[in-house]
Parts: sequence; C-alpha cells; structure tokens
Amino acid sequence: MDLVAIARIVKPRGLRGEVVAKILTDFPGRFEGLEDITAVMPDDNRRELKIEDHWFQSGRVVLKFVGYDTVELGETLRNAEVCVAESEAVELEADEYFDWELAGCRVETLAGTEVGTVREIMRNGGTEILVVDGEKEYLIPFALTICPEVDVDKKLIRINPPEGLLEF
Repeated sequence: MDLVAIARIVKPRGLRGEVVAKILTDFPGRFEGLEDITAVMPDDNRRELKIEDHWFQSGRVVLKFVGYDTVELGETLRNAEVCVAESEAVELEADEYFDWELAGCRVETLAGTEVGTVREIMRNGGTEILVVDGEKEYLIPFALTICPEVDVDKKLIRINPPEGLLEF
C-alpha cells in the first residue's frame, strides 16, 4: 500500500501520551474525522494507530492515539511520519501536485538540456520552490511561466528558465 505523509511527530506532549506533530499537508482540515493512520517509524517499521483526539496549537497538530496513555509511550512515536493511504489523499485540481509526486522528477529545459532531479519542495509563503540537485543545487520557482510542463507519471518537469536562473 502506497502511503502519503500528512504529519511528522516531533515530540511527546503532556503526561497522557499526546504527541506534537509538524503538519505536512496543505489541508489540515483532513484531520477532522480521520481515525486510522499508519505511523512509519524512523526504521521503516509501520504501526497501525487509531486517533482518539486531535487539536491544533501554534501551527502544529497535537494527536492522541488510542492505547498511548503515557509520556513514555508517546516518546516511542518520536520522528514517526503520520501517513494515510494514497487512495485517501485529498483530491487536487488538475494543476496541483503533492510534494511526493514532484520529488524525484527529472528536470530539463524545454530545449532538452538536463538540469537535475527534484530533491524537495521548499515553501516560503509565496510560490513553492523546487530544490533541484544537478551540477549544483538549483532553486526553481514552481510557477506556470517557469514550469509549463509537469508530467508526474513520467516523473518529468520541463522548464522555461528566465535568463540567469541556472547560472551561478
């Protein structure tokens, strides 16, 4: 089963096993009514968990899982990714993509010059930035004018870079 990470557990909180998690989804409302998740541990082991309660605090989500009732049990979840099945991912518009769909895509210019591979997507409050590993690290704004062709099935992004974008 393919999974999509929606949060990463940062630390335990309180004495009843709650954990604080960094939100990794653009749709925090998806936690409403969410019960079953898969926790992918740092060693890649998986735990099937049930969410007992959740609330938002300081831009993060606090999660309480069934059966995790002590700070020690909460600590065992540190650095785990909170995941849902890919089939349960939020439906996006035609020109929207999940980070995991873009990561690993090859990037080339419209003329066919190889630039590199998308390592991650950086958010700065405005346009997302593709962090691309090539001859050097390139920071490419993920805007339609610069990235007119995105084919996640072929793992390919074709760009029309403005002058100077790919230079030192």
